Amino acid sequence: MAGYSFYPDKPLSQYKKSDTGLIISIILLWGLGVGALYFCSSAYSGKMLGGEFTLVKRQLIASLAGFAGLAFFAFMPLSKIRKLLPIVMLATIVLLLATFVPAFNEERNGAKRWVKLFFFRFQPSELAKFALVLYLANFFDKYQKEKDNDERSVFPAVMVMTLFVVLIFAERDFSTGLFLFLICLLLFFISGIKTLWLIPMAVIGIPALAMMIVWEPYRMERIAGYLHPEQFGQGVNYQTNASLRAISAGGFWGQGIGSGLAKLSSIPEVQADYIFAGWTEAMGFVGVVLYFVILCVFAYRAFKVSFECPSRFGAIGAFGCASAILFQSLANVAVVCGAIPSTGIPLPFFSAGGSSMIVTLCMCGFMINAARGDEEVEEDNYFENDNDDLKVLNEAGEYERL
Repeated sequence: MAGYSFYPDKPLSQYKKSDTGLIISIILLWGLGVGALYFCSSAYSGKMLGGEFTLVKRQLIASLAGFAGLAFFAFMPLSKIRKLLPIVMLATIVLLLATFVPAFNEERNGAKRWVKLFFFRFQPSELAKFALVLYLANFFDKYQKEKDNDERSVFPAVMVMTLFVVLIFAERDFSTGLFLFLICLLLFFISGIKTLWLIPMAVIGIPALAMMIVWEPYRMERIAGYLHPEQFGQGVNYQTNASLRAISAGGFWGQGIGSGLAKLSSIPEVQADYIFAGWTEAMGFVGVVLYFVILCVFAYRAFKVSFECPSRFGAIGAFGCASAILFQSLANVAVVCGAIPSTGIPLPFFSAGGSSMIVTLCMCGFMINAARGDEEVEEDNYFENDNDDLKVLNEAGEYERL
């Protein structure tokens, strides 16, 4: 794996245009998500928040901030994004620590995952996904350019990853912490980093994860409910069973928008983690196929960008962003369908929540930026290939050996 190169040797001139297919798929996913949120949340919003459009309005406000972030990360040169990384990392750590300060945090169901910032609430663990992906992409790029790397060279990346995961675990957000850890492991693997350090981490980490599950009774209940669903129909499996009934009611063509609000009202917080059940009931099998077709197009274009980007930083960063969005989507759908135990992970673009929407759109902006690939190859005018041959970019936009 030591000589593995994640990005191809291609002329930079081929990467000046944004990926239109990726942009269209992002807009379609966002549009479907806002529409699904309206017909899934209107009854709850009208009863609990005083207006059936309240949650949709909040989501649209968060979307405005998210699209501003998308534009920033789409047009800001990758080299300048790298220079901003220390500020982004520091801000993320400060926000994660703020969840433990009573004056700033907000507790829900025993978990302290939100920070009160002026007139809105923010979930720092969402930002941690993006910040850590960018940090690792930057670290792995520098790592591969250095000579005589050994196992100790990856120690800083392992420590930063561990710090973020531990802080999120301490917020009692087990699923997000575990999800972030798995995304980081994936980035370690695709970057060609030596992975012998995984052995001692596994020896320590696996028993620690098992203890964390056993330590919290509700986590054990979720696992028990998953293994024996018939015994927990009115307990931990109540949401999942109600979700399965809503999905079954959708049939092939769906019940139509708004027709299933009575059934959806039996799913607590359907507008959050179980919104896919509402989408399926309203749109049926056809709606499910439509969603997965768009999601597949998004994944294909995003991973294509990451594999073809001439900048290693852009390639690994785009791969991490695409993986986070795709696998989080699949995990949420699996929970709604009862395929895996409940996790509390939202569905990107769909679930109500400004933090998730803003960070997801910022990730999309970075992937759009990576599609152009105009980072330090243009700025520094050179790179090193696997044979350590120094090449420069000539006037024709092609690389030639010195």
